[in-house]
Amino acid sequence: MLPVIILMVGSAGYYAYSTLMTNLGEPSCRATASGRSVSFSPEQTANASTITAIAFKRNLPARAATVASATAIVESKLRNLRFGDRDSLGLFQQRPSQGWGTAEQILDPVYATNKFYDALTKVKGYEGMAITKVAQEVQRSGFPQAYADHEEEGRILASTLSGHSPGGIGCRLDAATVSTPAATIAARLTKELGVPATVKAGVVRVTGPSARQAWAAGSWAVAQAEADGITSVTVGDRTWTRARGKRALSWHPAVKPIAPTAVTITGH
Repeated sequence: MLPVIILMVGSAGYYAYSTLMTNLGEPSCRATASGRSVSFSPEQTANASTITAIAFKRNLPARAATVASATAIVESKLRNLRFGDRDSLGLFQQRPSQGWGTAEQILDPVYATNKFYDALTKVKGYEGMAITKVAQEVQRSGFPQAYADHEEEGRILASTLSGHSPGGIGCRLDAATVSTPAATIAARLTKELGVPATVKAGVVRVTGPSARQAWAAGSWAVAQAEADGITSVTVGDRTWTRARGKRALSWHPAVKPIAPTAVTITGH
């Protein structure tokens, strides 16, 4: 009888612990590449996915997305800020008075990211240049060493969100309370990543020329899930399913596998 009681108490304790860990803390996302992980809020991760997607669309090297994400971590903590030093605004704290664009334009993450890449690609040899030097050239930073401190985070985000580390991004989220139309999600995916997306029966579908492109699209969708009410993403034979627990930080075998270069995105 005593062993049975001990087993029951132990089981109850484990259940209570599991429930606590599932509901404890704010929603979060985790990116993992080469055995290293970093965690950010869903808002930060969504902005990082936009930064990486635009580098992908422009056919820029992974180094570009690494530099851009590290810069945004330093300048805004990957948030689209409506304030800053003097007239600085947005993800990269760009200043209208310095020719980066109007305040409205800079507060558009897509516009701001493209302007950052426009400046970055004018820096000769930036691909092999220390990030501290790149920061000086593009941002005119007074504290360039700060960028080096966040270079690894930028590299992990760039690797997972560009499809180089398949299944490397996951988000544990509350139940969806918004429902962005599938057509809107498809249009944004195409605008940011440059990948044609269609909608059938309320499901966003992408079929690309490579598995890497598929993983870039799928990773983008997971990163945008909080804001758009996305509940499930499948790439090939792997699926991410929205949930509050730690399981949602990883991808799992798909119940209905699709082609290795295909993606399906389902919303609330």
